[in-house]
Amino acid sequence: MVALQGVTLAGGEGWTSDYAAAKKQAAAAHKDLLIDFTGSDWCGWCIKLNDEVFKLEPFKTGVKDTFVLVELDFPKDKSKLSAETQKQNAELGKKYAVPGPPSIFLCDADGRPYAATGYQEGGPEKYVAHLNELRGKKAKRDEAFATAAKADGVAKAKALVAALDAMSLDDTLEMNFYGDVVDDIGKLDKDDASGYVKGRKEAAAKKEAAAKSRKVIQEFFTAKIAPLMQAKDFDKALAEVKSYIKENPDTPEDFKVGMLLNIGLAGPKDKKDSDAAMAVVDEVAKAYPDSEMAKNSDKVKADVKAFVNAKPEKDAKPGTGK
Repeated sequence: MVALQGVTLAGGEGWTSDYAAAKKQAAAAHKDLLIDFTGSDWCGWCIKLNDEVFKLEPFKTGVKDTFVLVELDFPKDKSKLSAETQKQNAELGKKYAVPGPPSIFLCDADGRPYAATGYQEGGPEKYVAHLNELRGKKAKRDEAFATAAKADGVAKAKALVAALDAMSLDDTLEMNFYGDVVDDIGKLDKDDASGYVKGRKEAAAKKEAAAKSRKVIQEFFTAKIAPLMQAKDFDKALAEVKSYIKENPDTPEDFKVGMLLNIGLAGPKDKKDSDAAMAVVDEVAKAYPDSEMAKNSDKVKADVKAFVNAKPEKDAKPGTGK
């Protein structure tokens, strides 16, 4: 066992930190794994997720027949974990290409991810429903794999591509856990009739372009926006952002939305003006109606309202934002 006896996990009773044992348990019980990469003593959203969902009985009851719960913690206080557990968690963090906590991966009993999520508001029942919806990706994956098992050549390759597409995993995750499938597609479909190679090249090019845009934006923020924000000249900072977007129309839409929201909300946050904050959200949603932010504007507004009205950090409880 990797988990230390007597250690209380942040998720409460019913969780384990022993990844290998969890896989064996899942296989024996015909369950999936729910893996929570968390920062239990510093990550505010992780703490909220535990308090609002994972620790509560409706969640435990809702997942008891479908998931083995695995908590992989990265606390500031390293004394909470054995050296062996820290090593395990670090290795798995790399393998699952964790962008930051909280990162929740739904995996089969072999540890292969088929969906990823994070904090979701609405309480335990809503979270369980969200997880059940994500499990549909596994069903589509397995159906496509079953089709591939009965096919040959390009037809088999196309079925394998359908299995990967059903999960929409990050490229790194795809290669780390489904590298054998990717290899089979290449061998079966040398002329790329399935479009897999073309699609992945386009995705890679898009990712590279986004990385370049991110670097340019970071330089722009450091040179022009940061000094204005420090001086609390929020109006001028927002004007600079709008000017940048106008001069750089090829900037990815999600970057544009993110910049406009982050800088646009600084003034309302400083003044604790919820109405002005809602107006900022509405303005950005109107400018980018097809963005994910616009499609989820109600949730965004709820999050923004909580952000604007949050107490200063010096008055907040550690890690909670309350």
